Amino acid sequence: MPEILICRKDEFGSQSRIVTVGALEVGVFRHGDGYVAYRNLCPHQGGPACEGVVMPRVVAVLNADQSFQRNAFDTEDMHFVCPWHGYEYRIATGECVGDERLRLQQFPVSEHDGNLYITV
Repeated sequence: MPEILICRKDEFGSQSRIVTVGALEVGVFRHGDGYVAYRNLCPHQGGPACEGVVMPRVVAVLNADQSFQRNAFDTEDMHFVCPWHGYEYRIATGECVGDERLRLQQFPVSEHDGNLYITV
């Protein structure tokens, strides 16, 4: 499988970017100290899954009696949301939050000499 240059690591900049390889689009995300890459194709209805909002998981904060107090963000569990229909995916795994049977196709990301590559 060929390695495709994404960019220089110091040029990555934002939290994500889309890389086009022929007819294939791949979303690359900064995750922790590394990077992950997924096919930019939502399994729900073919939308551009990797082009949506990146946000932390929303969690409910409960009172001692288990009643709802407020919502908060879990910044350790980052997600991205397909802009077509709101399907939400975990950056760490590509797994759909609402339906764990749905998962994005993942591609390996590597670093050589300060450059980032995906293997497709």
